[in-house]
Amino acid sequence: MTKSQSLPAHALRLTTYSELEQYVRAFAAGHLNLLMIFGPPGVGKSRSVRQAIGNQACWIGGQATPFGIYLQAYEHRHEPIVLDDVDCLYADRLGIRLLKALGQTEGTKTVSWQTAAPALKKCGIPRQFTTTSRVALVGNDWRTLNADVAALEDRGHLLLFEPAPVEVHRQAARWFWDQEIFDFIAGHLHLMAQHSLRTYCHAWELKQAGLDWQQGVLCRCLTGVALAVAKLKANPNFANEAERVRAFVRSGAGCRASYFRHAKKLQPAARSQKIMLAQATPPANEAPPRNHLDQLRRRFGRLGNG
Repeated sequence: MTKSQSLPAHALRLTTYSELEQYVRAFAAGHLNLLMIFGPPGVGKSRSVRQAIGNQACWIGGQATPFGIYLQAYEHRHEPIVLDDVDCLYADRLGIRLLKALGQTEGTKTVSWQTAAPALKKCGIPRQFTTTSRVALVGNDWRTLNADVAALEDRGHLLLFEPAPVEVHRQAARWFWDQEIFDFIAGHLHLMAQHSLRTYCHAWELKQAGLDWQQGVLCRCLTGVALAVAKLKANPNFANEAERVRAFVRSGAGCRASYFRHAKKLQPAARSQKIMLAQATPPANEAPPRNHLDQLRRRFGRLGNG
């Protein structure tokens, strides 16, 4: 797996969920002032934070503007703040300055908004306030574009979470429920450069709809001739390899030798130990954390940068 080159060298590189959970629990317990978690999509970064801290925090997601974050930081001062999916915020000058203020190492921070903002008066919010809020940033990408971004990085604990496919698979076993889908994905982990927990749920949706869920899984890790061979091997309508080879050649994907060459590559190097899932039914739907910016938009209308 290729490691991210977008984070600074001093970022802590984690590869297991147990390591990640130690940090998010420490943040939830109040020990960490600024926690920054970045890594590929679909590996459960937000889920880990949510399980540790629940709804006992101001959770801001989506395309939050710096001004909207300032309003929420005031309304929820002294509460933990989680900024989820902040991949572009590092490129916003006002956003970085605001995060630098919220991420000060002192227990009590002073946060200000000095640009002309009539909305502040409308909302009854001052241009400067103090807070003891701790902040967690969660995203897929982060880049050290300038000295301000570097100063923010220096204020907190910067984590790069890159679990291997087998580690993601073991994590899915803690909550997933369909053994057939789980076992099928297990047989193709060696083909996945970057695995995602969403693969399990997407396959379940396709299966419930009566669609080809196996093809949905295979398309996430294969293309071209290799995908054509994998689809034939996963198709239960063929009684043996000879029938699959004939179908492969008739489709124009390649010759008999090409089929067996790709079929050999699809085989895992070693058979892994089967994991039995603890539950057989989907869990009750979890209530998503409240996005407090949506509440502000309903109260005050569109939130720009002032």
